[in-house]
Amino acid sequence: MADLASLSESITSALGAAATGAAIARGELTIDVKAADILSVMAQLRDGLEFKILVDLCGNDWPQRAKRFDVVYHLLSLTRNTRVRVKAQVGEGESIPSIISVYPAAGWFERETFDMYGVPFEGHPDMRRILTDYGFSGYPLRKDFPLTGYVELRYDDELKRVVYQPVQLVQEFRDFDFMSPWEGAPHILPGDEKAAMAPGATSGDPGKKP
Repeated sequence: MADLASLSESITSALGAAATGAAIARGELTIDVKAADILSVMAQLRDGLEFKILVDLCGNDWPQRAKRFDVVYHLLSLTRNTRVRVKAQVGEGESIPSIISVYPAAGWFERETFDMYGVPFEGHPDMRRILTDYGFSGYPLRKDFPLTGYVELRYDDELKRVVYQPVQLVQEFRDFDFMSPWEGAPHILPGDEKAAMAPGATSGDPGKKP
């Protein structure tokens, strides 16, 4: 912890106003920075603080927050034998500068983050989806993305090809009360009627002895 505390002071001092916070948790150092300053931050971490390797770049979604998304960078320094996490907040409809000019390996990571969360990276030479299919609707790792998706893929016998169509679910598959029959729900699941016939069972509370 002492080493991380010292490293945290060194990084925040070097980044100046670009760093908005720092935290050490579970043996890991996280530095919060301004999205607009991400290029200069990354250049300073690579050249001035010897974090030469970009291990990963990903996103995170906080729907209730004013700036909804975190863009998260994981860097490794072989010289220091340590890692650092850098986070920048990005709002809905906002973009963040691409860091390809500093870490060329960021190219596919940034495309994946765009594909999964819809966060565009300004200055990226090929900003398009990388994991989802052509014509895919929505961003799968957003917290409000439905588990069923918005479109489904099927083979059409008449057209003799694969087609997309909107997902259509009947209401009974959308209505969840998250209650168990044992808690007084107005319906029972298949097989629960057998519990009601068990010795000692009472109506309204199947299978439970008085």
